[in-house]
Amino acid sequence: MAKRVHRPREDAEFNFILGMSEVPVLAYFIGTWPKAMEPCRVMDLVVDGIADDYAGRLTAVRADITRCPAATERCGITGAPSYVLLKEGEAVAHGTGPMTTAEVRKFLDSHL
Repeated sequence: MAKRVHRPREDAEFNFILGMSEVPVLAYFIGTWPKAMEPCRVMDLVVDGIADDYAGRLTAVRADITRCPAATERCGITGAPSYVLLKEGEAVAHGTGPMTTAEVRKFLDSHL
């Protein structure tokens, strides 16, 4: 199964992915400091599955807060893991903290 989650290494790459997407974007932000690492690893698994399930209806992007500081600020991210759903480049919904697959589905289904 191919991975469907984009992993930009810098803000320019994040912006490129956002600009090229013809569908809404679920951007989730991870942190690499010790307290954030485990919840972010769990979210990697959740979002990988979500990206497969919502293929064609959603673009998933995993952004590291320290590597994409402008995207982090633009999306109003203050902690990790955090989520933002963007439509046509504009944030329409935010979420913070680890979420189960069912919670992410509910989050998406209420805003897509």
